[in-house]
Amino acid sequence: MPSFQNGDVEIAYLDEGEGEPIVLVHGFASTKNVNWVYPTWVSELKKNGRRVIALDNRGHGDSGKLYDAEAYSIPTMAGDVSALMDHLDIARADVMGYSLGARMTACLALREPQRLRSAIFGGIGMALIEGGGPGENVAAALEADSLDDVTDPVGRTFRAFADQTRSDRRALAACLRGTRRLMTKEEAARIAVPVLIAVGTSDEIAGSAHALGEIIPDAQVLDIPNRDHMRAVGDKVYKTGVLEFLSERA
Repeated sequence: MPSFQNGDVEIAYLDEGEGEPIVLVHGFASTKNVNWVYPTWVSELKKNGRRVIALDNRGHGDSGKLYDAEAYSIPTMAGDVSALMDHLDIARADVMGYSLGARMTACLALREPQRLRSAIFGGIGMALIEGGGPGENVAAALEADSLDDVTDPVGRTFRAFADQTRSDRRALAACLRGTRRLMTKEEAARIAVPVLIAVGTSDEIAGSAHALGEIIPDAQVLDIPNRDHMRAVGDKVYKTGVLEFLSERA
């Protein structure tokens, strides 16, 4: 698995296919494989003539693990994405993030719009501005000695997933605590790159996609029918909508 050094952290990534580049940024407690390879995103995008780059976020997967929450601010993590693009000599790309990855993508769209042909926000709506999703209850669950010690239902879900993927739970807890800063409504309104917001209609974590779409100028909204936050990732409607959105920018 290729990797590169960005400051004090090693970032693992994949780089497959040929054509216009698209960079994929996974969600919290996930990995490039769980979020993008196993649900066949990588293969589908390659079949549609795209060069696909996907990284393991710091603290996740095969990338370096850090245990200070300050090492996981959204701008710092977004900086790993632009550093990867620099490493691969990619001046500009489409970028798709899911959940935490979408928050990182939004940060890039705001701070480095010249690097993005378009931005796709999967699994994030008004939670980008209003918050939601895993909180201190999940961080505490990740740090518990055993799953048996966790009584909070949301905490148990994330802890079980972290155990299943053999993640570094201390690094995930630090990441969770470090990524709490939200984007303001005024910042979101300044995003000027083409944006697609894709959220499951049963997603209770993401917040309203349509409300966020009214804030970001000219954003398109894709409803993923009857899918919650976890099950929307590999949905066919999501994939079809993304491919259509990308084809409009060809």
